[in-house]
Amino acid sequence: MPLTRRAFTLGALSTAAATTGMLSLPHAAHAAANTAYVMAYFTETPQFQGADYGLHLAVSRDGLNWTPLNQNNPVVTPTAGQLGLRDPFVLRKQDGTFVVLATDLKGTNFGLNSQYLHVWDSTDLTSFTGYRRIRMHTLNTHTWAPTAFWDTARGQYAIVYSANNGQDVFLVNYTSDFHTVSSPQVFFSPGFGVLDGDVVVDGGTTYLYYKNLGNGNLYGARSSTGAPNSFTTYTSGLLQGTGIEAPLLVKAIDGSGWRLWGDSYGPVNNDYYAWSSAAIGGNSWTPMNQRDYTPPMNAKHGSMIGITDAEYNSLIARWGTPNWVRLKSSNLPDRYVRHADNVARLDAYPFDPYQDQMWRMVPGLADSTGVSFQSVNYPGSYLRHYNYEVRLAANDNTSVFRADATFYRTAGLADAAWTSFRSYNFPTRYLRHANYVLRIDPLSGSSSAADRQDATFRLTP
Repeated sequence: MPLTRRAFTLGALSTAAATTGMLSLPHAAHAAANTAYVMAYFTETPQFQGADYGLHLAVSRDGLNWTPLNQNNPVVTPTAGQLGLRDPFVLRKQDGTFVVLATDLKGTNFGLNSQYLHVWDSTDLTSFTGYRRIRMHTLNTHTWAPTAFWDTARGQYAIVYSANNGQDVFLVNYTSDFHTVSSPQVFFSPGFGVLDGDVVVDGGTTYLYYKNLGNGNLYGARSSTGAPNSFTTYTSGLLQGTGIEAPLLVKAIDGSGWRLWGDSYGPVNNDYYAWSSAAIGGNSWTPMNQRDYTPPMNAKHGSMIGITDAEYNSLIARWGTPNWVRLKSSNLPDRYVRHADNVARLDAYPFDPYQDQMWRMVPGLADSTGVSFQSVNYPGSYLRHYNYEVRLAANDNTSVFRADATFYRTAGLADAAWTSFRSYNFPTRYLRHANYVLRIDPLSGSSSAADRQDATFRLTP
């Protein structure tokens, strides 16, 4: 596919300002009508068994708990450059349609310095057209983690990305059409290395969140104009886990404030952490409990935006929802039910094989009003109890096996919004974890709070 020719003058783009007033109305109308969210991301797992460098999408009603689309497979994959993407960013343009930008890199060979970004257009994210790459600079450096925003004063879009011009900085190019771009210029260079910027405009203030490569923390900066080199850092450093990057800002569509997500890395390198704040302008980010949010399985370095109810429904209809579930622990929310050496246990996500945590919840083998848990990667095997311990075993189709593998779904013993599972053939016993291993034990509403939490799970894709 031929590369798009780059224009390094602003004159060719000057007509954008004349249409600013007309273009802003559809965008504002969409923002007011948003009732859900979409997330774009790529996937990786610790041993790369779940690595895929295409564009993945997930949807959410609350912006916290996410449903992957297309069985967590990519909806589109680059066909030029390095034939893979990282760090996809979705922007709703001023006319209400979308543009997708992404790093031109497949895998983790970070020494490959592409000067280009992948770009697609989309009306509603159910199809993608106009695939192209745009050249952002002529430096021998990377072009990573794009973000973009509408600069009202310029009447153009700003594309901000990580690069190195002797030190790690953010560069910016301006465009009116995401085909031709202006010459790059330094957008933010605070005197230390920075990475992974995310920019949002709220009211008359432009906010830039970034990773400080000097100390590994996330920070927020702001500007009254959004112009290059006009930002001042105003927050303290933010860190959860052993390492964090890729800050991602989302304004809650219900008016409850803001959320800041960060992508972790290090010993546990495929999970997200989140903070909340009533006001983005304050230095008051509160870490959220992982119990309250569930990112898409294997998701890495994504972006989130609001969508309308019609767009949400169209995405579900086009791409479909998973035919599998995961069981997330209530009191150990970074852990999921999995099988390992045929033992059913709770392990901290992520892990490989990542499919060990995926279950098809089918009608109960002994009673179709109940449920049984069929392994996705061992489809002839099910969770069953044996001497009260729960294990993965091949279905021998005996009445004993069918009974041992059948459970009744009930309101969560610790939280009625979550779920507990009562044994079919031992009706006073519930599925629970103890020392990270699953078993069935006698439980009731009068059991200790800790025991009831051990028996409470969230069903999530």
